[in-house]
Amino acid sequence: MKVPMVDLTEQYHRLKDEIDAGMRNAMETAAFILGPNVQAFEKEAADYLGVKHAIGVGSGTDALHLALLALGVKAGDEVITTPFTFVATAEAIKYVGATPVFVDINPNTFNIDLTEVEKAITAKTKAVIPVHLFGQPVDMPALKALCDAKGLKIVEDCAQSFGASINGKQTGSFGDLGAFSFFPSKNLGCYGDGGMVTTNCDELAATVKQYRNHGSKVQYHHSLVGYTSRLDELQAVVLRAKLPLIDEFNNNRRRVDQTYKTMLAGTGIQMPFEDGVGKHVFHQYVCLHPKRDQILQALRDNQIACAIYYPVPLHKQEVFAKECDGVSLPITESITSQCFALPVYPELSEEKIKLVTDTIKTAL
Repeated sequence: MKVPMVDLTEQYHRLKDEIDAGMRNAMETAAFILGPNVQAFEKEAADYLGVKHAIGVGSGTDALHLALLALGVKAGDEVITTPFTFVATAEAIKYVGATPVFVDINPNTFNIDLTEVEKAITAKTKAVIPVHLFGQPVDMPALKALCDAKGLKIVEDCAQSFGASINGKQTGSFGDLGAFSFFPSKNLGCYGDGGMVTTNCDELAATVKQYRNHGSKVQYHHSLVGYTSRLDELQAVVLRAKLPLIDEFNNNRRRVDQTYKTMLAGTGIQMPFEDGVGKHVFHQYVCLHPKRDQILQALRDNQIACAIYYPVPLHKQEVFAKECDGVSLPITESITSQCFALPVYPELSEEKIKLVTDTIKTAL
């Protein structure tokens, strides 16, 4: 590809000495499970995010799953969430036996519509999972006020929003718990799978820690059925090297956004929107245009990476089709027919952005 969706090699070479030295040290000490790098990263991440507890787990999906378990969400409960997200958000709800209730989204931010959330609340509703989609924060003060009034719990899906904030307060610090992913392409990514749960509640933190380690508080003593979901020591080395640079990385993503907006002005493309509530960190760069397929073909023909996030909303996925039969979410369905993603990563140069935008303008 002349322009990839994300280029992780340049970032690695910048941090190579630090990462390689950390890896060698971890190998020499052989403390591979919940070792000193995991413990240090948990403390450093908690400090950055402004939360009391940050608990490393095996993946972002596990983070959502363990958060719901810690809250006691179970069969017979309903959890309200968005249909315009990666499937893991809803999978985690199904893992605990609960029912995902999908509501429509805001046509500008693509985030869950809080008016629709309120309409969907029933006696069975136990929690809401807002997704800070593509790095755009949900209006958490408004959602928290609604959930507090209704007695509902909140698990923030922060898989795409590390470093995003509202009035200086980080995503993952508003809800009862937050769930982060460190998949390699994320704003803060490791070199494999990894995730984290955040909370300000001591009891919830202790429960998540127990669930991540076979339900054990004391070795070989098990008081509940747990899981093997621990952040890997070697991945923690990578995350510790990158964390001090996350604001720089995110500011460069915002630079990419401004360059795209300048170069694509007047094309009729709906560009990513900032609602003034929070600071967007542009994990993905998702635009709308009715001639999406024409644009994508031109990009591919010119060896420029592109993608569709997401082509099929969750209420239309085969796995949820039976329970969502008859569900109509027109805004979501309209957006999935027009959305497309352009390359975005901190090191993306103006020269490459111009190649992308010139190709699009020619195609249109």
